[in-house]
Amino acid sequence: MLIETHYKINLGLHVLKKMESGYHQIETVLYPVYNQRDTIEVVRSDRFDFEIVNQDFEIDPEKNIVVKAYRLLEKNFNLPPVFIRLVKNLPSGAGIGGGSANGALMLKLLNSLFDLRLTTEQLHPYAAQLGSDVPFFLSDYPCLATGVGDQLQPLNLDLSAYRIEIAFSDIRISTAEAYSWVTPQIPPIPLSELIQRPIQEWRSVLVNDFEKPIFFRYPQLESTKENFYKKGALYSAMSGSGSSVFAIFKS
Repeated sequence: MLIETHYKINLGLHVLKKMESGYHQIETVLYPVYNQRDTIEVVRSDRFDFEIVNQDFEIDPEKNIVVKAYRLLEKNFNLPPVFIRLVKNLPSGAGIGGGSANGALMLKLLNSLFDLRLTTEQLHPYAAQLGSDVPFFLSDYPCLATGVGDQLQPLNLDLSAYRIEIAFSDIRISTAEAYSWVTPQIPPIPLSELIQRPIQEWRSVLVNDFEKPIFFRYPQLESTKENFYKKGALYSAMSGSGSSVFAIFKS
């Protein structure tokens, strides 16, 4: 069985507060995008095996989120051995949740392949164990994410009439380091209100709190954003903590 994954962009991202646990409270709008994809293929086998294609660095297979998703369900449902083939087209560490999407879609694939009959709600606890972004990818609709990014509220937001472009960079930014560069603060107007404004106003009201410190350290990313606006973008921003930069254009 084969499945194609997708990625997300962040429409505004506010870092609100650092908690005693060390995690940060945020608010952000997560929007799913389907113009580039990874693929995951899973087939029954006499022994477990994992292959990754187009990965630009070595990693222990057991640390890959796709394998972690299989192990989670294997524990509870006595799954048989499988061969997993992951074809990477989306870069890692780009702030677009490519790995998180792979984890979520792997859970859905295994649920279907082995007829586990788990609902989306029942898959949520497994997804949450894989990462705070992962539950979002179990569904295919935009959400306002709060808490540490794990509290999801569906939004009525449709950008299908627009074209989304994304620029990837070789720059890899540690999420922990990016958070250390941001001073948490509560914005005067919550993102849930700002996102309701016309897209023509987003440029002046939607802010990603990671942009200022990251653009200071990597000015080439700010140049990418400026170039998108020169090309006529209605809105452009860095996704997550970087390093990808996306833009929304009229179709």
